[in-house]
Amino acid sequence: MQIFTLLPWSDWLAIAWFFLGWMGYAWFARHYGGKRSSLLGTTNRYRHYWLLQATARDPRVIDGIITQNLSSTPAFFSSTTIIIIGGLFALLGTTDKAAELVREIPFAVRTSVLIFDLKVLLMVAVFVYAFFRFSWSMRQYTFVALLIGSMPSPQEFEVGKFDREAFATRSSRMVGLAAETFNDGLRAYYFSFAIMAWFFSTFAFALATAVVVLILYNREFNSDVLGVLRD
Repeated sequence: MQIFTLLPWSDWLAIAWFFLGWMGYAWFARHYGGKRSSLLGTTNRYRHYWLLQATARDPRVIDGIITQNLSSTPAFFSSTTIIIIGGLFALLGTTDKAAELVREIPFAVRTSVLIFDLKVLLMVAVFVYAFFRFSWSMRQYTFVALLIGSMPSPQEFEVGKFDREAFATRSSRMVGLAAETFNDGLRAYYFSFAIMAWFFSTFAFALATAVVVLILYNREFNSDVLGVLRD
């Protein structure tokens, strides 16, 4: 129980608000996205169109190139996340100097070195989660390549030996899962900026969490990109 005495009640409330905003928005986007058009749901339709056309192509070189390009983004973020985690652990080794630098900022709240370490460890946990999501997204894209490579020839689809719609649906569903997993990791990056605000004040932490949720909602449900894809 001594851990609860390390931080004031306002910090614990801000941490609870942070996780509520993060997990609550993830649940909201997943369930509300099925009732209203979202960026992920709209692009999933295009993924289905793509894989449906892939069943009529032979050879499917262009589809392999597309899959490789899609997997390169989570691969980049995965390697970048490892570097960030290493930098945060290096920061823990120089906590005194880092905490003193933050104290010199005029509007930053003065905290002990231990509390500073807790804030850094929370950021480490967020980026570790992001790494696992990015790496899992990379692996899912290898499954997409496997599904595309296992597609029968267009002639076999035409004679009715295999169901074209079933193959396209299964493959597009796998691409959608890979994109959703990548989205989870990218969302962790957004919320890491809210934790950065905690180094300045608890109120800034809570406010930044709300701002991140608002930005994510606008981009996923009200963005100009969504309007173009939906038309």
